[in-house]
Amino acid sequence: RLPQFLNSDSLQTHMAENDQQFQRFQNLGGGRNVFLSKQIEPSSVLETSPLFDGLKKELAWNKFSGPNFTESYCWPPAVGGHDVIAISHQGNDPLLYIPPVLTFLQLKSAYQALPNRTGVPLIVCPGWKKAQVVLDLLKTYGKAGRDLHPVLVILGENKKAASQVEIRGCEVVVTTPYSLLRLLEHNSWLLCRLCHLVLDEVEVLFSDTTEQVFTILDCYKKATAQAQGNPLHQIIAVGTQWNKHIPHLMKEFMNDPYIVITAMEEAAICGNVQQVVQPCRNSNKIAELLKILDFTHRNLQKVLVFTDSVNEVEMIHKALKSNSIVSLKKHKESKCNAKCVSERWRKMHIAGTPVVLVLTDDCLQPLEITDATCVIHFSFPSPAILGQRLQSMTDNFCTMREVWDSSADWEHTKAKSVILLTENSPCHAPRILDYLKRAEAEIPQGLYDLTARMLESEEEEKFSRPLCASLKAFGICKNRRACPDRHQINLSIDMAQNIPDEMIKTPEHVTILPLHIVHATNYWGRIVDKQRDQYTVLNEEMKNYFEVPRHRISVNTVEKSVFYGLREGALCHRVQVVDIPAKEEENPVCKVTIKYVDEGRTSQVNSDQLLQLPAQFQSLPPQAVEFIVCRVKPIDNEMEWNPQVTDHIHQKIKGKIHHAKVVHTLGRTAWVDPVIRVTSLASVKVCINEYNIRSEILSTGLGTDNPEHVAGIQKLCRHTEVSDPAENLEHFIKEDTAGLEKGSSPQDTSIQESSAGSCDTSGSSPCDTVAQTKEAEDSLLCLHKCCHPEIKWFQDNETVTVKVKIQSAADTKCEFSKEKVVFSACSGDKVYLADLVLQQSILAEKSTCVIKDTEAVIVLAKEKPGEWCKLLKNKNIHVSLDFEHWEEPEDESPFVVG
Repeated sequence: RLPQFLNSDSLQTHMAENDQQFQRFQNLGGGRNVFLSKQIEPSSVLETSPLFDGLKKELAWNKFSGPNFTESYCWPPAVGGHDVIAISHQGNDPLLYIPPVLTFLQLKSAYQALPNRTGVPLIVCPGWKKAQVVLDLLKTYGKAGRDLHPVLVILGENKKAASQVEIRGCEVVVTTPYSLLRLLEHNSWLLCRLCHLVLDEVEVLFSDTTEQVFTILDCYKKATAQAQGNPLHQIIAVGTQWNKHIPHLMKEFMNDPYIVITAMEEAAICGNVQQVVQPCRNSNKIAELLKILDFTHRNLQKVLVFTDSVNEVEMIHKALKSNSIVSLKKHKESKCNAKCVSERWRKMHIAGTPVVLVLTDDCLQPLEITDATCVIHFSFPSPAILGQRLQSMTDNFCTMREVWDSSADWEHTKAKSVILLTENSPCHAPRILDYLKRAEAEIPQGLYDLTARMLESEEEEKFSRPLCASLKAFGICKNRRACPDRHQINLSIDMAQNIPDEMIKTPEHVTILPLHIVHATNYWGRIVDKQRDQYTVLNEEMKNYFEVPRHRISVNTVEKSVFYGLREGALCHRVQVVDIPAKEEENPVCKVTIKYVDEGRTSQVNSDQLLQLPAQFQSLPPQAVEFIVCRVKPIDNEMEWNPQVTDHIHQKIKGKIHHAKVVHTLGRTAWVDPVIRVTSLASVKVCINEYNIRSEILSTGLGTDNPEHVAGIQKLCRHTEVSDPAENLEHFIKEDTAGLEKGSSPQDTSIQESSAGSCDTSGSSPCDTVAQTKEAEDSLLCLHKCCHPEIKWFQDNETVTVKVKIQSAADTKCEFSKEKVVFSACSGDKVYLADLVLQQSILAEKSTCVIKDTEAVIVLAKEKPGEWCKLLKNKNIHVSLDFEHWEEPEDESPFVVG
């Protein structure tokens, strides 16, 4: 019997005798809605919550702002020892379950039936990173009561490590599905003390590790069945999405669980709302709506038609009236108030009349409608709007008993949601597609096509972002949509010039010096010339130069992208400023972000620490090269290396010479395999291979083979015109890279037009091509010597502004014609050329070009005022939208990109 504390008034929960007597959906106003399987008295104030006093004080001390809406419903049944399922937009927050579990653990009397009178909560997380977050929170809030000794168990494939794990004395175990199964092979007795099983991010666990999770649940079920004395057993599952495996979890492993869902679109999946997608042309939406309403009228349905504008409400209402369909309407300009509309809604149905209400989304909340049987989305919904609309049918969601009953006839579900899909449906399509897949709806090909176009558009918007680190490190990115970086090659960024000579001279076998360890397989460092390393010579000269006090000249005005010197003790570095914060007038010294161009790392320093760097120390190109070790990845489908592996490799390789074979290159990035540390035994004049980095990672048990890695990188680069990286590197070295003038960018990201493949081969050449062979040869020579500058553009109704990034331009020339702009200039020892064939016509006589210090600003006068959907007729990788100045009109098609 649980202590009296657990039966106090704050924990009282009540369940009606049957689902018919209980209002499962509660609209609490302010957009707060909750779907419950049983009645719960929420605890919305921390001071009166059912947590123990010490924990309340600790939460307040840490400025905890909750309990939030979902926590107020989850905590009471969880503290009461009941099984709980919570689905919420905040369902990935461990504080949904940590405070109740900690409260329960303070009550030793709750575990009287256990052998040692202590119960162990087992928290299963989808990955090591989330498990570490949970452990940190347990340590923070566990201080409020007796010491629970929480432990994090992350086990690899090293069986010896599993047998050495010591969990005796700990009262909370945090782990992952794979690690737990490895642990149970050697410590099956853990299940005897297991009282609380928490499934964190349950939808991810069931999606990525279905078999492993059900194996764990089976083991837990067997252990509880064999337990003596009927001790407490509890399962808590929290997440952001409903999953098709949750009903099986409830039926087979839980005891009459409390279900709390505050994400209404997820409650609709749980309640088995039928989801239908009806393709139609935008011009034919009214006709399609009438077809749908014809069926619903014959079945006395209660229908809501949602749209996002007042004009569409009026248009639909008029169309229904002209087709003899009686309907109501409600929008913000309606004369009839919400109460009047609600009463008419109820009376029409009681009288046996089909009910149709056309409304805008902002009018739904005051109407408090929950008994609709069909929702028609005349305007395509966003995921957030979708949930608000579906909550209007909650009275007709299936009950939990119906959800559990596998023999139920789903052909006759009570609630239906119909989405009208047109060619103009907006950018929410990918997320709606994901939702419909989880709802197991029948999805038309049109939605797949629309989603593909939207994803392509999203990738285009990322074109100026860095190349995805996960894609480079492992050959794959698990979640491209959520990833902020691009997943395609941008030659103007990736194929940087000024590549170290050693990367070209011996493209296969190099000697590398890792200096900055990003993670276990990603490092920045230098390629070392065994004969005479140029950087070693330069660094020694730079060190001697700055040892003279008069040579240490501070910089008055720090500029972005400029080279400076930096002394750190006895060491001297070449650095580049990559970010300057807004200066405060009172304090001329500020923190600036710098990049060590010969090491690859970044840091922050005071601006007064930067020293003027003479030109002779800028002649050698930046030496930092990115190295990625191939064919190895984290175990258990993780996409980040466990810190244990990274720390081990960091201690082993940093600052030490290694021998490597380059298997692929892209700009300043080299994929290497193998990477070997060679040690010379001088006494016997023998060299031995001390270790292979890839083998060293595998030996930790936390890494596994990744045979598709190199093929994935080669496939990524195959879409570019440069098929052989070694050949491409030869082009770079032929460029004269002797001079990096003071004040210029240390990395010229422009590339040769021959490599970029951005020349117009259909008859229009960047250099004036004529029939004569001599001039044609001169044109080809010009083509190979010219670099294409980086260009960004934006527009207003009358003009297009084109910014050509070029430092200290000389011999500039800009020629305008009706559909073309040709810009050329010299900068340093390079010639830049941009031959731009425009998408629409301009007024050449009114167009201008102004040369500034760091760019040329070209203003094109449009022949016809209006929006241009893009600048050029053909895609050019060097040209992109200037999003800092871009103002997108509200009614613009979501598929229009620069």
